[in-house]
Amino acid sequence: MSLRHPTRRAWLGLAASAASLPGQARLRIVSVKAVPLPINSMAIPKASEPLPDFDPKRWRNFGPYAQLPAAILVQIRTQEGLTGYGIGGGGQAACLIIEQHLAPMLQGTNALNIELLWDQMFASSSFYGRRGLALQAISGIDLALWDLAGKRANLPVYQMLGGPTAERVPAYYTSNEIERGLKLGFRAIKIHNFDTFRDGAAGLRRNAAKILEARQRAGPETQLMLDALCGWDVPYTLELADRVAAAKLAFMEEPLLPDDMDGYAQLCREIRSTRIASGEHEASIYGFRELLRNKAAHVLQPDLTWSGGLTDGRRVAAAAEAAGVQLVPHRGGSVYGMTLLLTSRSPALAESFGTGESGNELMEMLTTKLVDGHYLPPPGPGFGVDFTPAFLRKHAPSLAA
Repeated sequence: MSLRHPTRRAWLGLAASAASLPGQARLRIVSVKAVPLPINSMAIPKASEPLPDFDPKRWRNFGPYAQLPAAILVQIRTQEGLTGYGIGGGGQAACLIIEQHLAPMLQGTNALNIELLWDQMFASSSFYGRRGLALQAISGIDLALWDLAGKRANLPVYQMLGGPTAERVPAYYTSNEIERGLKLGFRAIKIHNFDTFRDGAAGLRRNAAKILEARQRAGPETQLMLDALCGWDVPYTLELADRVAAAKLAFMEEPLLPDDMDGYAQLCREIRSTRIASGEHEASIYGFRELLRNKAAHVLQPDLTWSGGLTDGRRVAAAAEAAGVQLVPHRGGSVYGMTLLLTSRSPALAESFGTGESGNELMEMLTTKLVDGHYLPPPGPGFGVDFTPAFLRKHAPSLAA
């Protein structure tokens, strides 16, 4: 593995070297709990009146278990008195998977055997999981285990993995409020909220106009990207890319549905004016290996709170580096994304997380400090996020006891 962090053997060696000190080699898990904790200020979508069968909105009804509105908070306590926290996804459905399947597996195990526990949880849930809810649940647990390990060592997690490879990481702002992003200090902007291919030729014209206008607003020196949120198909993406070549986009993110591997491979072969980013909705090293094997992404975007946590994220980072593919984690400005970026050889870009989104207490807690268009390393120990008793009583009372 070419990343600058210890291999699994080295990590286990560090644990073994502490075995001579009483109580230093083990953290015995006594409790694993999870609760829904929406990160976005927007409410989880509610059921509404049925739309006509062919209404384009029916393809964009993402439901209550997708993305940030369905975040969960995982709490793991040990016999030694330490508590670790991690963010996962999948809402109440993922919490049930933890309560009824994964928590009993972890009871009494050593919390420092992080990679072993990941492999056991993945194998045990693979007959019904492999992606989606099961991986979102495992992600939260894995991050809580790393938080525990960092607290046990009294170090930021990135220091446990060999230390940072950079003092700071360039950041980009995901928003259509371009001027606001520039005022905040960002030197890269990603715009979103586009018409889909089902909106036809008129939607294509609107999308092209929006992109070209964004370039004018951002100026020639600002990196500009877009997020299509899986709303296009291959011919549409290729035509739009040709129409907006003058905008000099750094990448187009997720133009197709995540499972359209052949389509992504075709885009990567044929597109000329920009690059293709994918992976926000991919899961585990196995899924990311398929993207790499098929040459179906120029940029990989794992989200550690959904795709398998830090343990699996490090595997993805190593595979991306070996393939010469850039790693730009989804919401990379979070303490989790920054930990992965800071322990990769060439940290590229960290997406905004919470910055400029005032009034959201949790997102502010999970965001590292932005200085001069760069995110700084998160504080420690662990991931450096303090889920205080007051915060828990307010947002997750069942975990405050």
